[in-house]
Amino acid sequence: MAEVRLEGVWKQFEDVVAVRDFNLKIEDKEFVVLVGPSGCGKTTTLRMIAGLEEITRGNIYIADRIVNKVPAKDRNIAMVFQNYALYPHMTVYENMAFGLEMRRTPKEEIRRRVQEAAEILGISELLHRKPKQLSGGQRQRVALGRAIVRKPQVFLFDEPLSNLDAKLRVQMRVELKKLHSRLATTAVYVTHDQVEAMTMGDRIVVMKDGLIQQVGTPLELYNRPANTFVAGFLGSPSMNFFEAELVREGMAIALRAGDVRLDLPPEKAALLNGYSHDRVIVGIRPEDLQPVSQHLPGRTIQATVEVVEPIGNETYVDVDAAGVPLVAGAGRHSTIKPKDTVVLKPIPEKIHLFDPRDQRAI
Repeated sequence: MAEVRLEGVWKQFEDVVAVRDFNLKIEDKEFVVLVGPSGCGKTTTLRMIAGLEEITRGNIYIADRIVNKVPAKDRNIAMVFQNYALYPHMTVYENMAFGLEMRRTPKEEIRRRVQEAAEILGISELLHRKPKQLSGGQRQRVALGRAIVRKPQVFLFDEPLSNLDAKLRVQMRVELKKLHSRLATTAVYVTHDQVEAMTMGDRIVVMKDGLIQQVGTPLELYNRPANTFVAGFLGSPSMNFFEAELVREGMAIALRAGDVRLDLPPEKAALLNGYSHDRVIVGIRPEDLQPVSQHLPGRTIQATVEVVEPIGNETYVDVDAAGVPLVAGAGRHSTIKPKDTVVLKPIPEKIHLFDPRDQRAI
């Protein structure tokens, strides 16, 4: 296996800079997820690691070897694509064996590797079928098997589950994690789905406009986002944001947005020592904003319910707090209805503060 390093990597297509100054070290056997919206540069980055895209400048290392000029076939990587890329006229066995045959691997070794991979993936009984006879999930397993038989140093995944239905995606996420644990291989996985990123990655790399926004474990990014983009991208429903004025009263600090006022706890107020601006962006996740029975000025928010969204294990309510739109968690057994007046209490230590001038966390 091998670590992967990208140092000062740029990719430019004529006048468009797709990836800019990308620096990342992926440890041996680590599962790293690149996530971000369409056009953020995540797939371009993966293709540069694979050797399918030339880098404009910088260096890419696989196992301490600079691979900038090394052809894709010689990088000892295996890539699983979104569209499976199976040969329709070949059987499952032939599809999985094809790459090894091109490398002139002995037939007995090919047979052993294909059967071993098929057993791992639970597709041994499908080896004589052709792709048109398989379901989407089975085709994805074949594509994985074709990569496994190569025994590469690095696995690269380009949105491999995006063509599957919701239930099968959840199942395949679990199977991919089990597979990674069993094979103990370095893996780089690209997705636009933040749920996939949160549930699968040892670490997540959040990208926007070709730039890394933050790198960390799923919980690090969720609990301590570096800026409003990361905070809003990770989590469903998304984090609530509103701009507020800072009201300083001696050592105490309160947040005021129209008729909404929240007193900051001392540990949050301490973050604003030396902060010279008079406004902040306040971030509160819906699950950290819960209905309570009593209004306490400075500690709770009164609001009118506009929409109720029951999703089974939780009910979310979209409310209007004197002109400030918010989404709050109301519990799975909530009886709240549209037009009700509710009192919402944010968990004080879960309030996030961002500088409106650069969107960065304070």
